[in-house]
Amino acid sequence: MTMMTHRQLAEEGHGTARPQGLRRGACPTLFEPMQTGDGLLARLRPPAGTLSLRQFSLLAAAAERLGNGLLEITARGSLQVRGLRQETASQFAHELEAAGFPIPAGPAIELSPLHGIAPGEIENPAQIEAMLRETFASQLTSPLLAPKLSILLDGGGRDGASSLFADIRIIAAAPARWQLAIDGNGKNAVPLLTGDADACVQALGDLLDLLISLGRHRRCRDIPRAELLSMFPLMPTQDLVDKDRADTSLIGYSPLADGSLALGLRPRFGQIRADQLLAFITRAEAMGAGQARLGPGRVMLLVGLSAQAASEIAAIAVDHGLSGDRDDPSAHIAACAGAGGCASGCYNTRKLAEALITSAPDLFDGSMVIHLSGCAKGCAWRSHALTLVGASDGSRLILDGSSLDAPDAQIAGGAAESAIESIARFIKNERRAGESARSCLSRVGKAAVIRALRQE
Repeated sequence: MTMMTHRQLAEEGHGTARPQGLRRGACPTLFEPMQTGDGLLARLRPPAGTLSLRQFSLLAAAAERLGNGLLEITARGSLQVRGLRQETASQFAHELEAAGFPIPAGPAIELSPLHGIAPGEIENPAQIEAMLRETFASQLTSPLLAPKLSILLDGGGRDGASSLFADIRIIAAAPARWQLAIDGNGKNAVPLLTGDADACVQALGDLLDLLISLGRHRRCRDIPRAELLSMFPLMPTQDLVDKDRADTSLIGYSPLADGSLALGLRPRFGQIRADQLLAFITRAEAMGAGQARLGPGRVMLLVGLSAQAASEIAAIAVDHGLSGDRDDPSAHIAACAGAGGCASGCYNTRKLAEALITSAPDLFDGSMVIHLSGCAKGCAWRSHALTLVGASDGSRLILDGSSLDAPDAQIAGGAAESAIESIARFIKNERRAGESARSCLSRVGKAAVIRALRQE
């Protein structure tokens, strides 16, 4: 299989292998890290999202030695290494390549995380990835493609892939049958074509050619409908194959097709120290773990475990900053590195997050995300949430929005925890039977919440 890496592209003059800050809207990569408040951030996604635990250990050791020792699993299941410096970023990238990390160039191709081993999978999408990389290497590495262009290959299981947005997705429809859809998730993407693997792969290549011809950094949402109908005349007759499919949680134990188990663990708030990870991997390997997969929701999956090994590993995970509890409130908090971890952070996001889990339990029913952002950049979460943004003179509170939205209230320095506690008490008092925290806030409206805050 032909697969060009970022380094090969740089050597052929298609890019640059030196660390540099990226423009807004670009994605950091292994060879083009992004400048952040705590140094350079490198993001990488191994092919098929799969790593041996030996590779994971080498990566964690390099992150501790060459960065600030903080690693993150993103909401889409990529790895981020923080705190690299100009003089260490290239060394980090080259060490990973030498250790057998063939990080492909071009947009990420994401696979359903339990591909090939999920019991309900219709087809293994790994074959589709191989065909794409072999047939369309030049298109995938074109500088005209949008850096954030996303390609998702979904085997039709229930392992988290359906909920992810993708510019282009190929979904298993039936044995030996696939569907090509664009611009959405598993419930609202626009289906274009249903056919065998060759037909869908060729059609995806045609879409890449069209995006390149439309101009620099176009996304599938930019394709005129007339162009789509010309390319896919059966498009109006297509029905999205998995629109009624519901994903199951990847946290905790998941049975696999061969009778073994996968154990899904989440770093608390998506971030873990390299020394914690190294210690955990050492113990997990001794208990029988050998391979890790990364999945949506900031999840690390250890696969192929016996029931005893899965139970023993889950028991030690909490000692190393990992949680296998599906009801862990930390899963509903998006917190950036914050003060102490990032020079841009105006408050300690992790300290506040831990405090809120104890002091504001009524917020954590799973109906919404609490976004704690140390500054206005909002690195940890891009969608709507109950958002607290740090500033030099205190905090900005956005009741249902992103860090870039106008604030609903200004919070004085040091009063953030009490303000969010007040919102939790308000929800507790106003909530109707069976009503979620999010639904309660939506029903009563922002004005009522702000009045309650001012009265306390």
